[in-house]
Amino acid sequence: MVLEKVKSLLSAQLGIKEERIQAKSRILEDLGADSLDLVELLMTLEDEFNVTVSDEEAIKLKTVDDIVKIIEANQAK
Repeated sequence: MVLEKVKSLLSAQLGIKEERIQAKSRILEDLGADSLDLVELLMTLEDEFNVTVSDEEAIKLKTVDDIVKIIEANQAK
């Protein structure tokens, strides 16, 4: 559920097809995001999932799966 929503948000923000986005896709290298995309994505994710991602957590976000794990961990708090 979370993965599908994250893929949808990434697709819309980065202008790429959802099918291209996999759990192991690297956000910068594979999906072509830049640092501004990451900041915007974090704000969207926080709004969409009603979570807060700390700066320490944000630095660790390398793959789509990392995003899903952070969201799930923060939702459980």
